[in-house]
Amino acid sequence: MSRVYNFAAGPAVLPLEVLQEAQKELVDYKGAGMSVMEMSHRGKDYDAIHQEAIATFKELCGLNDDWAVCFIQGGASLQFAMIPMNFLGAGQTADYANQGTWSNKALKQAQMIGQVNVVANCQKDIPTRMPAADEFKWTPGAVYSHVCTNETISGAELKEIPDSGSPLIGDMSSDILSCERDYSKFTMFYAGAQKNLGPSGMAVVAIRKEFAAKGAQNIPTMLQYRTFVDENSLYNTPPTWGIYIFGETMKWVKRMGKENLFKLNAEKARKIYDVIDASGFYRGTAVKEYRSNMNVTWRLPTEELEAQFVKEAAAAGLKSLKGHRSVGGIRASIYNAFPMAGVDALVEFMKEFEKKNG
Repeated sequence: MSRVYNFAAGPAVLPLEVLQEAQKELVDYKGAGMSVMEMSHRGKDYDAIHQEAIATFKELCGLNDDWAVCFIQGGASLQFAMIPMNFLGAGQTADYANQGTWSNKALKQAQMIGQVNVVANCQKDIPTRMPAADEFKWTPGAVYSHVCTNETISGAELKEIPDSGSPLIGDMSSDILSCERDYSKFTMFYAGAQKNLGPSGMAVVAIRKEFAAKGAQNIPTMLQYRTFVDENSLYNTPPTWGIYIFGETMKWVKRMGKENLFKLNAEKARKIYDVIDASGFYRGTAVKEYRSNMNVTWRLPTEELEAQFVKEAAAAGLKSLKGHRSVGGIRASIYNAFPMAGVDALVEFMKEFEKKNG
């Protein structure tokens, strides 16, 4: 078996032991005589998978019975529209922080539905960053507020969860369960699964049941959060394979131990940032105090050198280091499952590349 170090931003690296376990159980899941991909979502074998996945995630996030966990196809991008469709009514205002590409996409979807107040705006700031605590201008009486905790493209992370004064919703697609967070500060948070939670194809949504019950009832059934809450994400056929891998990944996080994983994530990022900071050749693109531990972004002196860097790195088994097409540069996405050995290999490659080309 030959595996590369995959620095892709998503779909992204999954824990190797989860992949190997899935491989072992692919054709015959625990003696059921069929694959998880084949079994009925109403059967007892799948029901056990479904319930355990939810329970493990809730345990990791510290969520009690006031919360529901929903599996919704369409990724985080559908959530951008579902949230205002459910909760932003006529004559009401929702607060949105415009922090980068993904929060801007959420903001634009909400503006199609109703009145939006932009409470902070640093989307176009270079170097990239997140709003400081005193920059947020919250609206009294807002029906909800929305933030993105980590901007994957810019490589900036919101280090402290703000107190908005209204129900707080967080897009946590690229840093969920990667660092210490107080999830009780949120009324709802969600994440596209394909970065830290599992394979692509769905979003994992944690929502307070009381809040879900307040959602609009004059929108299609499959766009109402209450449908997913009331039916435990089984109103229609859910993405059963994705939920299975999600559950196995959550069990892997539990075995790792959250505190151990958080320390490992910080150390992985520090190693790369140390090379950048010690260099006159590499230039980090995010303000230091907002640097992401999940998506490390930097530039080289020229675009030609960046292309050469990506090509030579790929030949060395360091894949998917090219920055997002909208900003260029280099990006190393080092999510929970990314191994330290891959970071060490990248660090050595960066040092050698600078020696040869600096």
